[in-house]
Amino acid sequence: MIVRPKVNWLRMLFIWNGSVLQSIIPQLLFMLMVSLLALATSGHIFGGKMLLNTAPFTLMGVSLAIFLAFRNNASYDRYLEARNAWGHLLVAARSLTSQVMCYLPQNDGDVNAGFQRKVFVGRMIAVIYALKHQLRKTDSNADLARYLRPEELAEIQSKHYKPVALINNLHETLGDLQRQDAISDHTLWLCNQQLNELSAVVATCERITNTPIPFVYGVLLHRTVYAYCLLLPFGLVDTIGIITPLISVFVAYTLIALEAIASEISEPFGTEPNNLALDALARTIERSILELNGQAMPDETVARPRFQLT
Repeated sequence: MIVRPKVNWLRMLFIWNGSVLQSIIPQLLFMLMVSLLALATSGHIFGGKMLLNTAPFTLMGVSLAIFLAFRNNASYDRYLEARNAWGHLLVAARSLTSQVMCYLPQNDGDVNAGFQRKVFVGRMIAVIYALKHQLRKTDSNADLARYLRPEELAEIQSKHYKPVALINNLHETLGDLQRQDAISDHTLWLCNQQLNELSAVVATCERITNTPIPFVYGVLLHRTVYAYCLLLPFGLVDTIGIITPLISVFVAYTLIALEAIASEISEPFGTEPNNLALDALARTIERSILELNGQAMPDETVARPRFQLT
């Protein structure tokens, strides 16, 4: 994810990295060539004149704008829901850690209680990293090895849904403590409420990543945008003449860029510049949990600026 410093309106015009312009340059160059062809031939192609005017483009443009707005709204809703889910993950992890820290035995001489807390906290942090790697389809072993014992790590490696398996281990830990009368039934119920929140967040993230926007919408939008942009120069050449390439490329930039933005943010857990900063979010939750448990915290990971204005 790109974090942008505040810039004035003039410098904003020249931002390169972080915009989708660099990814659609080939399409815009192709549209420029088509526009120049329309200008050079005065709208003739294969020896015949394309009898087009601006009227159909006005009507088609309104429909296309509505459809693009729908596509972008649907993509942004997925992005926002994903961010809200990780916000709920932070709240549930903090609340559960606080409950465990406050409700487990406080006797400094109780070595077993202290050990149980450390194991519990390690498993909770492992849930966060297991979810991050599952969403990005990356290897989680390095992160999980920092907080899980070797035998537990070996068991988790064989699981397909690692976050769910780790949450189940948290349930088992609480169950053992309750059977040892280390926590009351009411405390167990409170902690289970937060574990259920963790499970709900995992399910929400899985639903988002496993249920993309129907492919047919993308196909229809893609075809319509390019058909509109390819025909537009032939409808403008008789009206605006020499500035046809400029206007055609500008319109193409607007429509193609909107399509590219919708495609990028519709998969919020990816690694594109405008996807969620899962590395920073996971590290924030990790640091917060460790601080509550009185353990040393790793350095903060910040979604650093990754773009230049020139």
